[in-house]
Amino acid sequence: MKTAGKNRTFRKAATSLALIVIVAMGVRVAFAWDQASKVRPGVLGIVPFQQETGNIAYALAEGKGFSNVFRTETGPTAWLAPVYPLLVAAAFKLFGVFTARAFFACVALNILFSAVACVPIFFVGKRIGGLGVAAGAAWLWAVFPSAVMMPFEWIWDTSLSALLAALVLWATLGLAESERWLDWGVYGLLWGLALMTNPALGVLLPFLLGWVVLRGRGESSLRWKQTVLAVGVAALCCLPWAIRNYVAFHKFVPVRSNLPFELWLGNNDIFDEHARGGRKSITRAEEARRYAQLGETGYMAEKWELATSFMRAHPGLEFRLAGRKFVAFWMGTESPVKNFRETDSWLIRGILLSSFLTAVGALFGVLVLWGGRKKTTRRRRDRSGSAETERNGTEEKSGMTGKIVWILAVFPVVFPCLYYVTHADLRYRHAIDPIVLLLTVAAVGGAWKMAISRGGEAGKELKE
Repeated sequence: MKTAGKNRTFRKAATSLALIVIVAMGVRVAFAWDQASKVRPGVLGIVPFQQETGNIAYALAEGKGFSNVFRTETGPTAWLAPVYPLLVAAAFKLFGVFTARAFFACVALNILFSAVACVPIFFVGKRIGGLGVAAGAAWLWAVFPSAVMMPFEWIWDTSLSALLAALVLWATLGLAESERWLDWGVYGLLWGLALMTNPALGVLLPFLLGWVVLRGRGESSLRWKQTVLAVGVAALCCLPWAIRNYVAFHKFVPVRSNLPFELWLGNNDIFDEHARGGRKSITRAEEARRYAQLGETGYMAEKWELATSFMRAHPGLEFRLAGRKFVAFWMGTESPVKNFRETDSWLIRGILLSSFLTAVGALFGVLVLWGGRKKTTRRRRDRSGSAETERNGTEEKSGMTGKIVWILAVFPVVFPCLYYVTHADLRYRHAIDPIVLLLTVAAVGGAWKMAISRGGEAGKELKE
């Protein structure tokens, strides 16, 4: 009896969402505390903000508007989406510009965003494979090395983007079962916030909404009208910013302007060993000077021309670069094996190893869920031989996974394509890491069920 009671207590604790969130926050706070203790407060107040987010936030805090992306008087910018720089600017206003207190305020926000992501992960996991998958995925996110590190290391929208991606997935699954107009409007608001935070998430929007329209509940004509509502609300959220950009640059810039720069960073003469007189490195000072000369519109036009010309002239090299970016996106570096061997940091090794395992896990997770869908369909067909019964059967709890596998696969398949063309880094992957971990746990759960099933079959054969 005591053993049974202990087992129930352990299971209750292991599947407690509140406990998972608390542990996630505690682990992140402990990491931040440890790292901060190794750095002087003066450094913490300056170095983490020496990038585009910090520069724009500084301009906002100084009353100069959304401008000065290189911290020089270069005028308005749309280099970044507005939400996160505004949050950093608020921290500057409340706690002082370039102070350790402002840095810790931003880290606290990032930790909150990252820890709260456990909530949508948990509930989506519950839809996929029950309470075990839900708790497993949330626990994995709570202690995942990249998720623990990012809130402290990057004063950027990285942690907020991960939360928004998980929320979007959760909301999409709920929307597929809703016919309420209010739900579709709220869904549009969520997408508006996501686009104004990280426009790269927008590549997922047509796939997710398309899935809801095709697989959702209710009449098809009604779903199309509700889809128009959701897209319209999302567009309205972006409209004031787009109008501001048009007034500032005299051209249509819906959210961000820096795609040409990102494209050029990953496609230029540095990567061509046969280039004559090509640049050997990219320096911030040189780019800031060129930006100041041309202005943002001219600078981006130049980068677009340079990048697209390079891509047209080097088709074979572009293919090889895409492969390198693929590795860098999923592993954080183009040479993960070499870096793993050479580094003396166990944190870096842990990040490289966990990145590799979860990347492979996501692939197997998609295969496991797809296999479960086919198995469910086959079982229904064998039982009834009726197409109608088969269709209804796949709508039951076990068959719901078959519908969800498509929407889960969109995240690791579609989202990274943008970075295979531009340039890749581990923090860009972080936006979809909650879904990657969900798929990894689904793969482990599927392997576990398969092992139990085979063990049971072997036992029956021995008895016979």
